[in-house]
Amino acid sequence: MTICTKCIMDTTDPDIVFDDMGVCSHCHHYAGLARQRVIPDAERHKDLDELVTRIRRAGRGKSYDCIIGISGGVDSTYVAWLVKELGLRPLAVHLDNGWNSELAVANIEKALKALNIDLYTHVIDWEEFRDLQVSFLKASTPDSEVPTDHAIFALLYQLAARHGLRYVLTGVNVASEGVLPKRWGYGYFDWRYITDVHRQFGTVELTTYPHFSLLKLFQHLYLRRVRLVPILNYVKYDKRAAIELLQSKLGWTYYGGKHYESIYTRFFQAYVLPRKFNIDKRKAHLSSLICAGQITRERALELMKEPVYPERLLQEDCEYAVKKLALTAGQFEAIMRAPLRTFRDYRTSDVLFELAKRLLKPKRGYLG
Repeated sequence: MTICTKCIMDTTDPDIVFDDMGVCSHCHHYAGLARQRVIPDAERHKDLDELVTRIRRAGRGKSYDCIIGISGGVDSTYVAWLVKELGLRPLAVHLDNGWNSELAVANIEKALKALNIDLYTHVIDWEEFRDLQVSFLKASTPDSEVPTDHAIFALLYQLAARHGLRYVLTGVNVASEGVLPKRWGYGYFDWRYITDVHRQFGTVELTTYPHFSLLKLFQHLYLRRVRLVPILNYVKYDKRAAIELLQSKLGWTYYGGKHYESIYTRFFQAYVLPRKFNIDKRKAHLSSLICAGQITRERALELMKEPVYPERLLQEDCEYAVKKLALTAGQFEAIMRAPLRTFRDYRTSDVLFELAKRLLKPKRGYLG
């Protein structure tokens, strides 16, 4: 196994490439993302002021001026704190997909009460969603979070349209998320991919599941002119400092891992990915922080020696998840033993998305 000399990404990502100095393609990609998406220090104050002015102007006369997503995790909760500090009037939107931990629910309640932010919660149809999640497990790809992520973005777009708002402020950021192999996390915008997986493995019709096609995405972006703004790219976002602030200001509680506020995410990232795909997502998360200068490579390597999650709790999560998904032990074992596949084994709109990235370069700081 070859490991990058700058970050800790290695050849468990089969698409990784190294230069003559042993620096990996993810480090180079991160540097490009930072130049394209992150507002430079000297321009942050001006650009952030201009953004806030545009948001206020677009929301004039309305109950809210922007939409934010909220999960109870550090990134989304910090966005909630930040937008209130900027004097904006957000509506927080939460997708209840049936996998919220008690800690996540408590974090959302405490944070939004302290910040005086209204909350809209969409409770997803469990039978539909369970069927879609099981479909992705049977598809044998390492991106089983796609059903949740797609529904979240669909819901954010829907609420923006319902309230006539143009700005959706997200917790997506380069600092802590700039490194992620495409094979590990493709597809949350790709409805064609989702429908093909469900067509092959699903049994329940998706009649209420929040979603958007390419045509619908075009309507949101170019007819309604809704903008997804990764607001954390406009500030100096330091993960550790953000956690400390949320704990002291809002009584927020840390949950032990990236996106572990969700029981399913914890189960999939800590149990399924390492055992079936030989993927430890901590490599990507910590490599992002190395590239951002928020942690040393030596410290990241030390953290990687620790268990991904306590074994006893991991087994409890597994038993709970298998039962909740209405799978038998034998069915889950068959899923874990099934041949490995990637999104490239299914119908996708990947070619169109890649073409759009080249032709429609987003404005700095924007996702769309």
